Amino acid sequence: MSKLLFPFFILATFIFTQCVPPSDEIMTDVHVDFTNPFLQNLYTLQDKGLSDSLYRYFRHEDPTFRYQSVLAFASLKDSAAVDSIVKVLQDPVDEVRVAAAYALGQIGSARAEQPLIDAFDRYDTSGVSRYFNAAILEAIGKCGTQTMLENLASISTYRPTDTLLMEGQAWGIYRFALRDLTSPAGTSVMLNFATSLKYPVNVRMIGANYLSRAKNIDLVNGDSLISPALAKEDDPRVRMALAIALGKTKSERAVNVLLYQYNLERDYRVKCNILRALTNFEYEKVKATVFQALNDPYTAVGITAAQFFVDKGVAEDASTYWQLAKQPGRKWEVALKLYAAASRHLPYSFEESRKYLNWELKRRFENAPSAYEKAEALKALAQYGWNYRYIRDAAYPSDLIPVRTAAVEALANIARMPNFNGFFGGGNRVRQELSDCFRDAIENGDVGMMAVASEALRDPELGFKATFDSLVILENALKKLRLPQEIETYNEVKKTLDYFKNIENGELAKPKYSHKIDWKLITDFKPESKVILKTSKGDITLRLMPNYAPGTVANFLELIRDKFYDGKNFHRVVPNFVIQGGCPRGDGYGSLAYTIRSELPYLHYDREGYVGMASAGNHTEGTQFFITHSPTPHLDGNYTIFARVIDGMDTVHRIEIGDVIREVVIEVPK
Repeated sequence: MSKLLFPFFILATFIFTQCVPPSDEIMTDVHVDFTNPFLQNLYTLQDKGLSDSLYRYFRHEDPTFRYQSVLAFASLKDSAAVDSIVKVLQDPVDEVRVAAAYALGQIGSARAEQPLIDAFDRYDTSGVSRYFNAAILEAIGKCGTQTMLENLASISTYRPTDTLLMEGQAWGIYRFALRDLTSPAGTSVMLNFATSLKYPVNVRMIGANYLSRAKNIDLVNGDSLISPALAKEDDPRVRMALAIALGKTKSERAVNVLLYQYNLERDYRVKCNILRALTNFEYEKVKATVFQALNDPYTAVGITAAQFFVDKGVAEDASTYWQLAKQPGRKWEVALKLYAAASRHLPYSFEESRKYLNWELKRRFENAPSAYEKAEALKALAQYGWNYRYIRDAAYPSDLIPVRTAAVEALANIARMPNFNGFFGGGNRVRQELSDCFRDAIENGDVGMMAVASEALRDPELGFKATFDSLVILENALKKLRLPQEIETYNEVKKTLDYFKNIENGELAKPKYSHKIDWKLITDFKPESKVILKTSKGDITLRLMPNYAPGTVANFLELIRDKFYDGKNFHRVVPNFVIQGGCPRGDGYGSLAYTIRSELPYLHYDREGYVGMASAGNHTEGTQFFITHSPTPHLDGNYTIFARVIDGMDTVHRIEIGDVIREVVIEVPK
């Protein structure tokens, strides 16, 4: 099945010419076109969350309206709609049935399992229902029981040419794994899918992502299949996931294959994943390759290598990390992670060295030209717990928002030190001081600081119930926070207040409808138009997808028109995952005075270059967006896809934290 599954098939194949057909004509064509005012009106019901008003379209004579109304519940995720949607599984139009199956999976109710099983067309020998059957298999993975997982894994009749059904089976088993439901049989199926070239590449990709992400699966003997598959695989989407999976086997064969593959590898994303996989093996065996990776021309590889030394470094090499951090020409992102590794692993007895290391890091913080470099310096300083007072005193008063947020994150990392009590000689006094730091962060009203501090305070492993008695401060903070734009921080504070009051599963704020779709922007938008992000590293050209996420596209166009994005930073860059921008604060906690709705049609993040909306939960989106470096299918169904990169992926791969979106322009075809 293609990336966009049945919707592209619908749009390319069928033409919808009018809303109400002649009474003697039965319509079977589905065509989504949001320049149609009648379809706009229907979609507005979804945007407002009016479930009851959507139900009446389930029996509309026009299948486009049936399709769009039932698909709305994939975004609304309203469990009260399950029984009504189940009836649509019998719709005469395949695309409508597919939408119903997908919506039921999105809702995730166990009540949908049996109706989905009953609706599966077991007698579809001609393949007429292959889209529908594939959608059912994936949907069951989102709502089914362990027994159904075993049944799904037992299917052995699909041939490699049955691409859609094999993808459906693979997606279903993968979705079970994201719910922490796995089985030896399911793992065996996915291991077979991931490592055999006889299967379609998308099936291999899904299987490999299962192996890399599923928890508590036994891959001890999987190296005999994964190792040769990694060497033979041409598609980097599969290789990068196989590398992580091979690391999970922890075998001697695996480490040798990974080291060999690293030296052959030309795709920086696969290199990043190999370095991550190497954390599972003996340090001395792999360190030479990781040291080599520090000098890779891709900064992302160097960052990943330096993070290896933070996580897995040893005291004997702490001075080496320190010296490498100061190497001329070293990118600051890599240098400061090496400083972090040196600070973390330098023996406590090296008092003079510690003094100079701390002095250098403090100078790096004070003299850094950007907020993001300062923030990284704070993280490095936090590797030595006794720096907590300096972090508080130097960074809390900063005029730079990302620095203030990073300061609280650094203090939270100190609070989470695994040897906290031993390091601080009991730790009670320091724990109290950190508790006071988090109280101050909440009291000062900075939403980023408040969110991070709240999360740390309610961590049951940190013991702040014994030190924090300022519930009035939490209550006052809630009263001052503005909804909906500060909903993420509001809910973090609310969860912490409930924690201290011993309230389990307290009610959180839910975004109310606050920003209507400007349909004129969609009507006037020419489908062939391109959106160009002009960045400090080059241009990134996007193709918007208004027929899948009209509300998000309209919001994006509105922000472009208002020049909102001009001058904003990419405030978050995770190697071989995403680049993220569009935050008015520059730390990920910024928003405007509204939220927009999540729009979650049947799409997969199965390739690089998809543009999605950052979110703190359903319907909390606003201005922040991300672009993927590689497949991220664990985001499917939870993060709106509204565009894709059609040119400039090389720029996406070169973007570093702090890089600027200089301007966003719309190029209209002549």
